Amino acid sequence: MLSAFTNCLKIPELRQKIFFTLALLFIARVGANIPLPGVDPSPIKEFFELREQSRNESEGNDILGFYNMFTGGALLNGALFALGIMPYISASIIMQLMGAVFPQLARLQQEGEPGRQKISQYTRYLTIVICLVQGGLLSIALRDSPGSLIQGFNPAEIGLDGKALGPIVVATSSTIFLFTSIIFLTTGSLILMWLGEQITQRGIGNGISLLITVGILSDLPKALSDAYALIFLAPAGDNMVIVKAFLMVALFLIVVGGIIAVTQAQRKIPVQYAKRMVGRKVFGGQSSFLPLKVNYAGVMPVIFASAILMFPAQLLRTLGAAIADSPAETNWAIDLANVFASRGWFYYLVYGGLILVFSYFWVSIMFKPVQIADDLKKNGGYVPGVRPGEHTATFLDFVMTRLTLAGAIFLTAIAVFPDFIFKTANVSYNVATFFGGTGMLIIVGVVLDTMRQLETFLLQRHYDGFLRKGRIRGRSSGANQGGIESLELKDFEAQWRPLIFIAIALFLLGLVGFIMKS
Repeated sequence: MLSAFTNCLKIPELRQKIFFTLALLFIARVGANIPLPGVDPSPIKEFFELREQSRNESEGNDILGFYNMFTGGALLNGALFALGIMPYISASIIMQLMGAVFPQLARLQQEGEPGRQKISQYTRYLTIVICLVQGGLLSIALRDSPGSLIQGFNPAEIGLDGKALGPIVVATSSTIFLFTSIIFLTTGSLILMWLGEQITQRGIGNGISLLITVGILSDLPKALSDAYALIFLAPAGDNMVIVKAFLMVALFLIVVGGIIAVTQAQRKIPVQYAKRMVGRKVFGGQSSFLPLKVNYAGVMPVIFASAILMFPAQLLRTLGAAIADSPAETNWAIDLANVFASRGWFYYLVYGGLILVFSYFWVSIMFKPVQIADDLKKNGGYVPGVRPGEHTATFLDFVMTRLTLAGAIFLTAIAVFPDFIFKTANVSYNVATFFGGTGMLIIVGVVLDTMRQLETFLLQRHYDGFLRKGRIRGRSSGANQGGIESLELKDFEAQWRPLIFIAIALFLLGLVGFIMKS
């Protein structure tokens, strides 16, 4: 394993790709900590420190916490990248769903590279529209009603230093703040979109997924600090410290191992290709298989279900506060909101049902058994024991239906496990989130995909990979070196020029934000 990592740095092209990816991820993290001009993030941070002391991390601010996880803390920092990459992801999902509704988009998806470029262009336009809307709503909420965005936040509340928390927006002109914030937030999301595309094209791994993963991992130091305090800073006389540490490590390894196993699990459908005579030559007659993943939908059902369940509590609280003339009249709305916010058996029942529904919905959109059956028939392939054409499509749909049920049950268990750990193990929510949930699913999937790309790159250059050590031996050093030098990026220096300008722009924006804050 260690030799595989060292081999990654021996190949000049792969080394340049890795350093290029790390540089762009560093820029993304810098932008996540530069506050918007006119925004003071200290009241937000102090407010959440107060909530952390009362162990209420999982209550109230579900929407904020959900989006803050994907932005890597940029939302709570009031940062330039506060919107994160979510507008681009939302636009991509909308375009995929619209492809199943509008035949024009469906034809573009089947036209190959020109069609994908056209859809990518439409996705960028839609991203700008979403950024303008979300940026405007976020700016208005920060300026006029931060309590509606951050449930329970009150600028007059006494903080840790005995003084009032104070306002979040400190700009002198609210109109200028609104205009500049929308521009900066939209620009920040577009910069992240560009960084993700550059990583995908010139770096290693999927750029958008890596940006999300790095944002989620930004909470890892805080989680490790809380875990250390829980185990090694326990009250005197606690003889279960070693047992707690062992159980936490063992449970973490079991959860990660289970996620890896289910993520990699697949049902192999055997496929046999008929023999064909072309002149005097015989083609075909080969045996292959069609891999059907158990968790075909990935993390998308959990994201959809979480997003939908976040809104009822927020809307009911807002409705109750808006229509009530007396506390008695707000009980029905607030009580119903507390049903969703308290995360009892009713919440998890609805949560699991939504994950099941969205799993089948996503599979029905992305998995096309009729098209697969037609492609097999055209290429002379068939499933043994199943007639080609319609019968094959019915068989594949039946198998995928059963696999989707197993994947949905797994996703439900992983999604609710952090809440179970938080309520039963007496740990902070920062620690509990790394024992499952949406974030852990994304991290494991992205890490596996990145390692798979590195593995392929190493094996193509005749190096031992992560999983096949000793099977492929390298050539002579002279031949190997000649092959490597021929693959060096000729115009790599030109790829770094835009990064210099972006770094300068981020520095200037940070300086402007510091001046306006002071």
